[in-house]
Amino acid sequence: MAASAGAQLERRSSERRAQSMAREEERGGQQAADEEINKDGAAAAAAAPKSQSAGPSEMDQMKEKFAKLLLGEDMSGSGKGVPSALALSNAVTNLAASVFGEQRKLEPMAPDRKGRWKREVGWLLSVADHIVEFVAKKQVMDNGTEMEVMGTQQRRDLQANIPALRKLDTMLLDYLDNFKERNEFWYVKRDSCSESENEDSRSDEKWWIPIVKVPPAGLSKPSRGWLLHQKELVNQVLKAAMAINANCLMEMNIPDTYIDTLPKNGRASLGDALYRIITDVEFDPDDFLSTVDLTSEHKILDLKDRIEASVIIWNRKVHNKDGKSSWGSAVSQEKREQFEERAQTLLLIIKHRFPGIPQSALDIAKIQENRDVGFALLESYSRVLESLAFNVMSRIEDVIQADNLAREKAKREAPPPPPPGGAAAGGRDAQEAGEESGSTLLDFMGWTGDSEERNEDSSPPPPPPPEMPAQDDGRLMKLPNIMTNLKQTYMDKLDFLSGNKSPSGRH
Repeated sequence: MAASAGAQLERRSSERRAQSMAREEERGGQQAADEEINKDGAAAAAAAPKSQSAGPSEMDQMKEKFAKLLLGEDMSGSGKGVPSALALSNAVTNLAASVFGEQRKLEPMAPDRKGRWKREVGWLLSVADHIVEFVAKKQVMDNGTEMEVMGTQQRRDLQANIPALRKLDTMLLDYLDNFKERNEFWYVKRDSCSESENEDSRSDEKWWIPIVKVPPAGLSKPSRGWLLHQKELVNQVLKAAMAINANCLMEMNIPDTYIDTLPKNGRASLGDALYRIITDVEFDPDDFLSTVDLTSEHKILDLKDRIEASVIIWNRKVHNKDGKSSWGSAVSQEKREQFEERAQTLLLIIKHRFPGIPQSALDIAKIQENRDVGFALLESYSRVLESLAFNVMSRIEDVIQADNLAREKAKREAPPPPPPGGAAAGGRDAQEAGEESGSTLLDFMGWTGDSEERNEDSSPPPPPPPEMPAQDDGRLMKLPNIMTNLKQTYMDKLDFLSGNKSPSGRH
């Protein structure tokens, strides 16, 4: 009995010791975990100022950007913001201005600016992925029967143009990267150049752009050819972006606020002089543009506004959208359609000849009153790419102009060409020596006077050859063509002997 009781006590004490050891191990593990947490918290606290100084994260930037879009740029939240389409268009425009506004040289974009552009424009264009339309699709059921159901897909214009614009965007950035290893031209600040250099580099225009410098003899032929090739490539991108932008603007509705500001007829919009030229029987667009003043950007934009207004007026009259009858009008419908086509041709020529002019009053009204988010994305994205391509082309033209000026200056400063070679000089010396010794032209040519001595009894000697006139520097002029070893005809001999040759017209 006593032995069994001792065994139980022994067992209980061992269990208590095991429980106490387990508790101690748990306490040690908890202390170690607390120490790790404290270390992590200290490290996070130490790293927090660094992350805050580095700026907000990409997620925070995206939240801020889309919050502005949802609020319509009205941060008060009172609902007085602009429509979503205009807010999205302004966001693309402002992003391009902040990223590409510093692109003043032909050089690759900075990695941070390029990364920001690709990242944020991708956020804005992601809206287009959710703009869909209903289309009919065929669906096969489990039993093998086909059914036609309505499904959704991305809108056709966005499906075709958004990838094309992304491709043009990538191409433009690649063209800028191609100028990384080009060292035949460089840029200097305008303050560090003399007045004559500033005058040669169009200091009155684009004063904020640095001056291009090339070697004194100009660019090499391979470098100039490569530069012209790059200009042609950028020009193709410019034309593609302009086409997409023009097509998108054409699809937008003309707002009523713009129609209310139009004059009564096309003559009042264009003026009498321009109206007579457009409505003439023989119309030439180039002659029309040569008669107007296009010396400044303001005058070009004013002409474009008046032509666009006349186009809309004629179009509305053709389709009777103005609510007035055409019976009492002196201009027929066919004439109005012809005038509208001529004005459209002029608009197309102006846009391609002056691609860098600002937007017209009609384009601004369409963008501000547009409510289609898809059109807003296409128009704004194509417009900023068109502006970037035009700026790159302008920078390339600046380099080509600097090369032309350097070549012209090198030609002016080049030494004059050396005088003709020794053969001509030797001939002049021999001629001068012959004149000083009293020899005649026959002696100089190596001819003898035997024939003259034989004919001395029968005919008088022929008159001496006329003396060659001398130039200002004493050299003889070019000798006339001397015909030798030719057979004379019978009539020529008689005329020569008689001394008075009759006119050939009498025979």
